[in-house]
Amino acid sequence: MLLKKTKFIGLVLFALLFLSCDEKQFFSEYSELDGTWKKSDTLRFEFQQTDTINPYHLFLNVRNNNDYPFNNLYLIVTMKEPGNAPSVKVDTLEYQMANPDGTLLGKGFSDVKESKLWYLENFKFKRTGKYQVEVVQAVRETGKVDGVSELKGITELGLRIEKIK
Repeated sequence: MLLKKTKFIGLVLFALLFLSCDEKQFFSEYSELDGTWKKSDTLRFEFQQTDTINPYHLFLNVRNNNDYPFNNLYLIVTMKEPGNAPSVKVDTLEYQMANPDGTLLGKGFSDVKESKLWYLENFKFKRTGKYQVEVVQAVRETGKVDGVSELKGITELGLRIEKIK
């Protein structure tokens, strides 16, 4: 019994050591989806920022599975700055999600793949306070005007912010 507890404690300490080695990470959070991302779903992330001097890299982390039917992913990302007269930055982003043969890009050993996608590079925050990032999917089928109402295969979307050393 003591040996099992010792192994468990050792495993927990190893995991904490491994997770604490990510010195670049400033913020990381995921929104979980049930395998379908509805066109009407807005995923929101909020974080406090006090550093207006140093640049940061911002990423969108997408976890998808083999149910994802497209080669690309289109997202509309809105960043709202804090303040009485906040500025709003809106970007429409396109990412390649699969090879020409249909195999998913990203990292992972199972049918779930994670892709770390660039959002903003060398970005300096202008104000201190609470920022809000909103993400909606904007995928459309070829030749159709209306977007896909239910995008299958997306299991999670995350926002990651890394401080540049």
